[in-house]
Amino acid sequence: MVTVMGIDPGLAETGIGVVSGAALTVSDYSFGHIRTTKDMSTAARLHLIHSRISEAIAIKHPDLMVVEDVFSLERYPKSGILLGKVVGVVLLAACTAGIPVNEVPVREAKKILSGNGNASKAQLERSVRDFLKHPEPIRPDHASDALALAMIGLFRHNRLRR
Repeated sequence: MVTVMGIDPGLAETGIGVVSGAALTVSDYSFGHIRTTKDMSTAARLHLIHSRISEAIAIKHPDLMVVEDVFSLERYPKSGILLGKVVGVVLLAACTAGIPVNEVPVREAKKILSGNGNASKAQLERSVRDFLKHPEPIRPDHASDALALAMIGLFRHNRLRR
C-alpha cells in the first residue's frame, strides 16, 4: 500500500488530494483545499500554504507527492511567477519532510484520466469522481485536480515498482 499526495497549486486556492492503494486500486482517499485572501501579503499567503501543506504531510505521511507543473500564459506572465512561488513553498514542504516529488503537466493529467488532454475542469472532475465512485461532485475544482494528480502518482508508482 502506498500513499500519494497530489497538489494543485494556486495563490488564492491550493487543492490537496490524498490517495492510498496498490496497483490501479484506490482503497482510501481524502481531499481539501487551502484558501488565502487578497488582503493578506504575498509572504503571508505563501507561509499559510507552506504551513498547511506541512500539516497535511504530518497527518497523512505520504510516500510521494505529485504537483501540477508550473505553466505561464504569455499574456499573464505575473501569474506564472506567482504560481512558481507557490510551487516553491510546496516543494520546500515536501523536501523538508523527505518526500520525493514528481511534477506533472496539467494536460498530461487530463489525458491520463479523461482520455483528452484538452478536457475541461468539469470533465476531469467527472473522470476522478467516476473512478473513485464518489457520490457527489468534488469541490472545489482545485481539490478534484489534486486528487487527479495523486491518482496518477499512485498508478505510476506501482507501475515503476513492478
